[in-house]
Amino acid sequence: MDAVVVGLLLLGLVAMYVPSYIMLAERVWSTDEQGHGPIILAVSIYLIYAKRHELAALEPAPDYWLGAPLLAVALLMYVLGRSQFIMFLEIFSQIVMLVALALLFMGRRALRIVWFPLFFMLFMVPLPGTLVAAVTAPLKSAVSAVAASLLYHLGYPVGRAGVVLTVGQYELLVADACAGLNSMFTLEALGLLYMNLMRYTNVLRNVVLAVLIIPIAFVANIARVMILVLVTYYFGDEAGQGFIHGFAGMVLFMVGLMLMLAVDRVLSVIFKGRNQRAA
Repeated sequence: MDAVVVGLLLLGLVAMYVPSYIMLAERVWSTDEQGHGPIILAVSIYLIYAKRHELAALEPAPDYWLGAPLLAVALLMYVLGRSQFIMFLEIFSQIVMLVALALLFMGRRALRIVWFPLFFMLFMVPLPGTLVAAVTAPLKSAVSAVAASLLYHLGYPVGRAGVVLTVGQYELLVADACAGLNSMFTLEALGLLYMNLMRYTNVLRNVVLAVLIIPIAFVANIARVMILVLVTYYFGDEAGQGFIHGFAGMVLFMVGLMLMLAVDRVLSVIFKGRNQRAA
């Protein structure tokens, strides 16, 4: 592909989406729920960069019949998202546009090479508020109920009223960040990245692990809430809302990753002898 054309394309993408990323950084990525966004973007860019030699070796075979309509859809999504302040559409349009450009300039073989990095970028797209609200409420209730029940059976004076937990003289509200939706989203992304890096090729094995990440994330969130309750109980409300609160988020992902690796080990035994990795 001509260097001038590539430069113009990059300039156009920068002009369109840098304002979008500035908005993401100011309004979304600065929150606990969506703080994983910059990491997802950086990993996606690196994965595309790692495929540069494979892309350069391809003979261009443009697919205008599929690429052109996709480009039109991407532009429409961008215009609607930008003008109507629908961040989901605005950011998602970039992924559709990259798919369209890959088809228009290199063809389907190029898309097969970079499909995973482009798919991985989906995990940085901010979820629609209506979806978050619909899923978060029952997740918060379930996490609160299980955490309170476990702590109560362990002998701690824990009570629950909806998503408010009481332990001793303290009250804790299980916030959206502790609900599990965004952590499920992030752990799912990490799980898919792990499978891609390990080069597992058994489709059933990959599907099973991807599905099991959902209950793994739920368990990890329960562990996070229990840690916060115990820290508050023993060290007071300031400790529970201070540094330990952020550290509990790190513990969540540590627990989630350890459980995922343990499940992966079990699956490796179950699928032993089958083609799990690419040669």
